[in-house]
Amino acid sequence: MPVTVLNRVLAGTRPLMSGNEAVARAVWESGAALASAYPGTPSTEILESLALYPDIVAQWGVNEKVALETAIGASLTGARAFCAMKHVGLNVAADALMSQALAGIHGGLVIAVADDVGLSSSQNEQDSRYWGRFAHLPVLEPADAQEAYAFTLAAFALSERFHTLVILRLTTRVCHVKALVATGERQPHASLGFARDPKRWVMLPAHVRGMIPVQIARDAALAAHAEESPLLCELEGDDPSIGIIASGPAALSAREAFPEAPLLKLGLGYPLPIERIRAFAAGVGRLLVVEETEPLVETELRAQGIAVTGKDLLPRYGELSVAVLRGARARLRGEAAPAVAAPIDVFPRPPTMCPGCPHLAPFYCLSRLRGSLLISGDIGCYTLGAGQPWQAMDACTCMGASLTLANGMAVAKTGDDAEKAVVAVIGDSTFLHMGMQGLLNLVYNRANVTVLLLDNRTVGMTGGQEHPGTGFDIHGDPAPRVDFVALVQALGVKAERVHSVDPYDLPGLFKLIRSETAVNDVSVILTNRPCVLTDRHHSRPALGVVEAECTGCGGCLQVGCPAIQVVRRDRVMTPSGREKERAFVTIDSAFCTGCNACVGLCAPKCIQPLAAMSERCEGV
Repeated sequence: MPVTVLNRVLAGTRPLMSGNEAVARAVWESGAALASAYPGTPSTEILESLALYPDIVAQWGVNEKVALETAIGASLTGARAFCAMKHVGLNVAADALMSQALAGIHGGLVIAVADDVGLSSSQNEQDSRYWGRFAHLPVLEPADAQEAYAFTLAAFALSERFHTLVILRLTTRVCHVKALVATGERQPHASLGFARDPKRWVMLPAHVRGMIPVQIARDAALAAHAEESPLLCELEGDDPSIGIIASGPAALSAREAFPEAPLLKLGLGYPLPIERIRAFAAGVGRLLVVEETEPLVETELRAQGIAVTGKDLLPRYGELSVAVLRGARARLRGEAAPAVAAPIDVFPRPPTMCPGCPHLAPFYCLSRLRGSLLISGDIGCYTLGAGQPWQAMDACTCMGASLTLANGMAVAKTGDDAEKAVVAVIGDSTFLHMGMQGLLNLVYNRANVTVLLLDNRTVGMTGGQEHPGTGFDIHGDPAPRVDFVALVQALGVKAERVHSVDPYDLPGLFKLIRSETAVNDVSVILTNRPCVLTDRHHSRPALGVVEAECTGCGGCLQVGCPAIQVVRRDRVMTPSGREKERAFVTIDSAFCTGCNACVGLCAPKCIQPLAAMSERCEGV
């Protein structure tokens, strides 16, 4: 194992760590035997960090359900186990979660769930604290990296004391912000061994009926523990006219915005310490609940007859920053709103694909055909195909949904859409995560859908993780690699309807998409170029523009490559009397990968290899 910054950290030191790195350190120190996860911002780095430590098995699962079930299996053998995912991943893992929550655990099992508060990289902002209430599981809510470390250790102890899974609820701010973290040493944890107990581990109705009273008793025991939990922290204040109940990073913002107010910080966010809160409320004039994002605590306290202020004053979405809370403080106290600095006026730079990205040409092709297509997309870098200049995506819901949405579209399209072909676009990792079942469903139901399976040999959107289609594991060691052509044929797609193509062959790709969408059957077009940000990509010689020959036609801009930049625009009258805008371009050779996708779109043929341009200049 290579020596890294993380695994050479000595016990008793205070390295600078992100919340994700701190969680990983604590999992390792806890003596856990296995950690599994599926990449997802903002939680991805937890498992990547864990993979750098010795004496623990770290594995990418093909999806969150698989990852959680793997951790459950390890727990059943009596080992400590850990699982990490982003918030929407827990929806995928919910089937396993809800059943195992009833049976409980054998070895300690902690699930880190990272909520994307503020929607920096997710399709929704759901509040994972609901899962604690839904599944009868304790929820721990660290506020920073130090607490992420300490609460992870506490979560394993809590899990084994109450024989339950424990949710460690993180948010983007905790995951990514770095702080000094006091670390310890790994504590070996002897496995308890597998305890054969079919009445507990085999989830039959007859067995489960007996588990429900046990779960109810566990709920009561956890509620009693919450009243005395060491994770509950009460901070004094000079002015008790307002008291605050808060959790997670919002508690830190509340302390800064209301330095004079007493604050009860909930490290164990569920179950709530109702009597401690009732006593705290009795000592303050007005009780304000500060929580991200849903009004869960607020609602439960009202149900207990405790008067609170919460989302009637605070936003129901986004981070509760110090600035937001200072505004609320002014409104509560009847003071003038504090001055807020105007946002800096910066040039808008929406996210887009990388220069030379192998997804550029497929979305260019779809953009040219979109008037005759219905296009369902999926979760990944290629979701950017919904943006400019392609606008080649009509729907995108969740992981793997492109194929199943397409099935419904193909069945129910009417009116002007009746004659349109249906295309589903999905990436390699997403296809293995949840897309295979959708393709099987298309074949089984004899759908008329063309699938673009964009294989860039990585999980691109989350930073380039390995998966079963790359041929490598999390450590970079060789692993069995999925043969996508064989896989889609095994799922029932006819061999003549499966095509593996080079996406940089733009004319060939365009013709293939047009011909396959005209066929009444399930077809799969596989693109086979790796992500340009991986070591598997090999750039070709960079291209340039012979500026004297550029006519400003703008054809090259339609491929959407960020390496192509407009240097001048003007407007001219065409011979037909129509005004036309021209855009003269250059290519940033530092970013150009020489993919050639733009060459075929250049009407005057002035995009050429830089080497050839140099030779021409020398000849002149």
